[in-house]
Amino acid sequence: MVPGQYAAAWPSFVVADDPSSLTFTIAADEPHTLTGTTSDAAAEPIRRRYATGLQLHRLHQAEFRQRVVRAYHQACAICRLRHDELLDAAHILPDGHPLGEPTVPNGLALCKLHHAAFDRNIVGIRSDLVVEASLDVLHEIDGPMLIHGLQGWHGAPLQVPRPVEDRPNPDFLAERYEVFRRAG
Repeated sequence: MVPGQYAAAWPSFVVADDPSSLTFTIAADEPHTLTGTTSDAAAEPIRRRYATGLQLHRLHQAEFRQRVVRAYHQACAICRLRHDELLDAAHILPDGHPLGEPTVPNGLALCKLHHAAFDRNIVGIRSDLVVEASLDVLHEIDGPMLIHGLQGWHGAPLQVPRPVEDRPNPDFLAERYEVFRRAG
């Protein structure tokens, strides 16, 4: 341990409680820590370690993905990449948002790169279906992936499904675009 650093023990589980005394018992699984520095990492080899835990799974996600990707004809709405294994169904309004339902109008078929960029506000999509890259990305100088993968799509039209009922909800896009603008 390094002074000023804390070691977290997880996962931890409540295994018993006593409401009358307002107490409970916690059991920790194998201890896991976040300590160490890069110099420590070079000195010791990385060992395989595993943790047991509980995870919330979105059971609707597989069906949401299938419907969204099919509506977009198995292509990224930004770059038109057609490798199904590299496509995701991105939520316009996140799953945790009150209006973030798993419906095609709240979804976009995006490749892995553009999904990550959309979720992290590196690219935004206006309600008039135009793609924008964040200002810092537009001013960044780097290799061909940045130029062709992100900067090159700034100002490009989003490719959307033909049926109006499958197109992105413009109100959802407007709300999500404001999040993008505030982040930039």
